[in-house]
Amino acid sequence: FFQRTLAAVKSWFTLFGWSKGQNPISIPQSLRCDVCIVQLTVSQEKTFKRKLDKDKGFYEMLLHLYGQSIPGIAASQSLPRDPVERMFHLHWQHSELLSFLKSQGAYLSHVMPEFLLAPEDYRIWAEVNTGLRRGSIRSSGKLCGKRIFVLEDSAFETMSKRAWTDVLLQIYKVFVLPRVSSRIVPDPSSLESLQNIPKIKSEPLCSNIYSRYERAILIWLNKNYEKNRKIVWKDSQRGGIPPTRWIVNFDQDLLDGLVLAAQMAAYCPYLIPTHFIKMYTNPSTQEQFLHNSLILVEALNAVGLDIDIKV
Repeated sequence: FFQRTLAAVKSWFTLFGWSKGQNPISIPQSLRCDVCIVQLTVSQEKTFKRKLDKDKGFYEMLLHLYGQSIPGIAASQSLPRDPVERMFHLHWQHSELLSFLKSQGAYLSHVMPEFLLAPEDYRIWAEVNTGLRRGSIRSSGKLCGKRIFVLEDSAFETMSKRAWTDVLLQIYKVFVLPRVSSRIVPDPSSLESLQNIPKIKSEPLCSNIYSRYERAILIWLNKNYEKNRKIVWKDSQRGGIPPTRWIVNFDQDLLDGLVLAAQMAAYCPYLIPTHFIKMYTNPSTQEQFLHNSLILVEALNAVGLDIDIKV
């Protein structure tokens, strides 16, 4: 599950995270390289500077998604030459980042600033905070010194990957999802059929699972599915018109591909005779679910949305 989540996060931020085209990322390596590791090729300077492709840095991505700079953090920065001072600066920077994201509604109480550091900076952080020499940090899961939780290298890599993944997911939640409009324009032609579907409330406090933006998407899914199911599959030879359904989640209710196909048909009706008419409208076997998924992915590719979704 986490590997599939990681792949989806990498794909979305690679394709849509930056203002000027795609920027392939790896989690956590490229993100840590951007904000944590300085170039060690500068010889006689008092500071090291990040040397990155313009518009391709982590904070440039945040500037693109948020619309303005993160308070107190510059996209272009100089870092202290001394490794310990550099570590302290980066630890402070990550603390500021996490505090800012949490102030915007992100759930990141489980992510510590040190988990976002590069491995070499994390070793320095552990040495400074535990009083141990850099080469003797082998506590792995024990509390030492000032109750600092120190991880071995392999455990730290796992924790760092999870921390950066959660940071990106929460960035998506607080900066991208709010762009979804909760205004649903009534369509007179579909009002009668929609009256039989239980309503999903979009008020902020009516769900402890989905945000109001996610519930707005669920409302949109219900509306388009109910409006289009009789149009898309009116001539279906593989089960007839699918029944009415109440869409309340983003996993189980989307498994057969019909709901997503109805959304695409609302905007690309030319895909109905070439793709969606071939779908099973009452799938009951794994082969039929796979068949529908293949058609859905082919339809995405046909309109240029080749975002590496696996069937």
